[in-house]
Amino acid sequence: MPKPIRMSRRSWVVAWAVLCAAGLAATATLNASSAPDPQPEKSVSAECAERIADIETQRAKAKQEGKGDGVLVFSRIQVSTEDDCLDDLRNHFGGDQ
Repeated sequence: MPKPIRMSRRSWVVAWAVLCAAGLAATATLNASSAPDPQPEKSVSAECAERIADIETQRAKAKQEGKGDGVLVFSRIQVSTEDDCLDDLRNHFGGDQ
């Protein structure tokens, strides 16, 4: 039976260092290549921008009156199927969190 080849501790350390460096390089390459493309910002319609500005004004007024720590609640008076601002409002006020 042939004798196994003996390696010194220095050789083992070098081999492990090479493997670790290769793993880190591969991980960095995979992370860089799988980064999602930034989504372009959607433009907000004039009606939605007006609603958002109105809500911001109401929030600022409430904050000045000392009522700024509450919950933001609003209701829709007009139901419109053409231009629904729900997504724009959620994006602006962080409703996805």
